[in-house]
Amino acid sequence: MKFTKMQGAGNDYVYINGFTEHVEDKVTFVKWISDRHFGVGSDGAIFINPSEIADFEMEMYNADGSRSEMCGNGIRCVGKYVYDHGLTDKKEITVESFGRIKYLTLYPGQDGRIESVKVNMGAPVLKGSEIPVRIDKDTVIGEPITVNGTEYLMTCVSMGNPHAVVFIDDTDNLDIESVGPVFENHELFPNRTNTEFVQVVDKSHVKMRVWERGTGETLACGTGCCATTVACILNGLTDEEVTVKVLGGEIIVKWDRENNLIYMTGPAVTTFEGEI
Repeated sequence: MKFTKMQGAGNDYVYINGFTEHVEDKVTFVKWISDRHFGVGSDGAIFINPSEIADFEMEMYNADGSRSEMCGNGIRCVGKYVYDHGLTDKKEITVESFGRIKYLTLYPGQDGRIESVKVNMGAPVLKGSEIPVRIDKDTVIGEPITVNGTEYLMTCVSMGNPHAVVFIDDTDNLDIESVGPVFENHELFPNRTNTEFVQVVDKSHVKMRVWERGTGETLACGTGCCATTVACILNGLTDEEVTVKVLGGEIIVKWDRENNLIYMTGPAVTTFEGEI
């Protein structure tokens, strides 16, 4: 079986061409191939499949084998994969993920291969019951949550997957291994949650670390950057376009408030290709 290892701002996945490869037990396969000691090593695996409603389908799994609805860094790399591997010659494509369609614009570099991708991520979901979060309010903005005896104020957003964004003074010295799992599995989140810990630098720049549901801390999270931007704007902390600095690089997110659409732009890189 052939595979491609790719990363977007350090958020890395193993990509499998679902047009030509077949995996019977995907959960077991993903757990093994994602293992950084005994497998290829990644934050999860993504299968690129045919779609009846879009140009391609992205079928995404976390490193623990759980299925995820959406991955912002992952979908950018899907765009690079299908163009660089000759599955399309279009620079405007559609990708289905969990039944929802995203619109991608592909930007090639001087060598003709894609080096960055802009994704129309659609509208953020702010209704608490649809995120979902167990708080009896229509929206969850600046709501208190207690984790390990400390009270945080969280803003909850879904970008196709659930996010809880909390603002802190210092992301560099955050003990994320301690607080991340407790946020993820907190009783307020029936489907667990991704958690973004955000330090605002100025009106157009923030620093963010992320604990991803089913994986742990990752170097970047595209949907998390989108949720972070939405939370910053809702709390009056930034302008409508934000550069989010994550451990693996920078991702630019803009919330078009007039049309209620989120646009995310960031790198897509092939690390290596192999056969197992």
